[in-house]
Amino acid sequence: MPFSLRLSTNLHTPWNLSNSNEPTPPTNQNLSFRRFSPLSSFRTSLDCVSDGGVTKEVPVRLPFVVVRRPNEASRFFWVGNCLQVVTVDGGAAADADVDFDDRVLRVCGSVVREFFIPRGVTGNYVEYVKWKLLHRVFSSALQVLATQAMFTAMGVGFSSSLPSAAALNWVLKDGIGRLSRCIYTASLASAFDTNLKRVRFTTSVLFVASIGLELLTPTFPQCFLLLATIANISKQISLACYLATRSAVHQSFAIGDNLGEISAKAQIQTVCFDILGLMLAAIVNMCIESHRRQQAGLHYLIYPFFAAMDLFGIYQGLKHVHLQTLTKDRLEIILSTWIECGYVPSPAEVSDKEGVNLLGVKGECSWPIRIGCLNPKDQIPKWSMKTIQCITNEDYYFVCVEFFKGLKRTRKSILVSVREGAEAVHIIMGLLQACYIRRAVLMNSTRWEIIIEESNASDSTMEDWSVIVENAKRSAERDVSNLIDQMVEMGWMVKNILLSTQEQIRYSFVCD
Repeated sequence: MPFSLRLSTNLHTPWNLSNSNEPTPPTNQNLSFRRFSPLSSFRTSLDCVSDGGVTKEVPVRLPFVVVRRPNEASRFFWVGNCLQVVTVDGGAAADADVDFDDRVLRVCGSVVREFFIPRGVTGNYVEYVKWKLLHRVFSSALQVLATQAMFTAMGVGFSSSLPSAAALNWVLKDGIGRLSRCIYTASLASAFDTNLKRVRFTTSVLFVASIGLELLTPTFPQCFLLLATIANISKQISLACYLATRSAVHQSFAIGDNLGEISAKAQIQTVCFDILGLMLAAIVNMCIESHRRQQAGLHYLIYPFFAAMDLFGIYQGLKHVHLQTLTKDRLEIILSTWIECGYVPSPAEVSDKEGVNLLGVKGECSWPIRIGCLNPKDQIPKWSMKTIQCITNEDYYFVCVEFFKGLKRTRKSILVSVREGAEAVHIIMGLLQACYIRRAVLMNSTRWEIIIEESNASDSTMEDWSVIVENAKRSAERDVSNLIDQMVEMGWMVKNILLSTQEQIRYSFVCD
């Protein structure tokens, strides 16, 4: 709809920015009209009302929509022959009833938030930063205490110390540590994507343990090189993991393509939090300065508390990291929820179920699903092998049952083997079919366990298995399109599935 303005005064009059005796615009309890000036702040209003029976100029709402800034929004109005803006809740009119101290706290809080927190992030980012503060403060304090202990072990400050020997020891421990970092990074590259939280927390435990080794160097100065080298290897491994996973963690908080801003804010947070840690370490040193003989012993008493707070902060912070990338474990959680409950869980829900999984030990699960290649050590029943023999050039995956008879019990699992050239949609469909097969088997688990134990390959068994596989395949083909659409709506990245090295093994179809 076209929009026009009618001026009640001279048409050649420019925007009136001076204080003239114009009629005061109507006000509401949370509205505050202001004349527009270069120093005026932008305020907003969505409506206005007349003030009693007095006839006044009615503000004309300009079609600018709403201009938003941190903690406030603004909208332009035209009153008479001047441009004005209006304040709603949170503006000057609302601030009039707030104490000066509250206004100062609000302003300071806004400044601190803008300094540390980027704009385009998810709601769980603030909680992550809170726990990051706890982690970085105590981690920085621990590093200061450890460095001080290592200097003491090398004899820094004593006339009997040998500077050349100390320098050689330092170079050796750093060189071996960096070499170990390269080996670790090369051997564990895929785990940074598929098991990010577990690897991140495990290496954090190694880092805290390295601090403990460095604190031991004054007690065992003759073992300085050995202890310092082992500690530095742990530190380099932890640093490699941090650098490799940092971008993925930051990306999980980004709403838009503002990864650069989030990374910049993260650096500001790290520097400020580390400074607080240095201050804490300085205070601790001041408190134990008068007990120099017991200084090493006091460090051993402080270390467990600081280390516990450091790891607690890391653990709690990782719980607020909701990754939107798909791995085999996350995808299996999504598909199981879809089959049982009929909806796609959000990244936050999957993150709660996934957990940090420190030891990499999953809960007891009947008939677990595995993605990869056939294992010669495992046995495949004849009735399952029949379905493998029926795959064609049009199939991008196949599903079968494998089991391994141990001393105490038989380990059973469902294998999804993916063909070369398969895309993410084929992996999703194959895993969905495997989940449907598992549900059908668990509905009559006693019978199928007996069949596997007795290696029963009767015609009825083969027929029942073929029916289960075909029904599961039809259900997967029917649901996969709707499933992927809902996953995209929930924020999941479905274009690629992050798989481990063993899960990336593919088979090739050969037509004899």
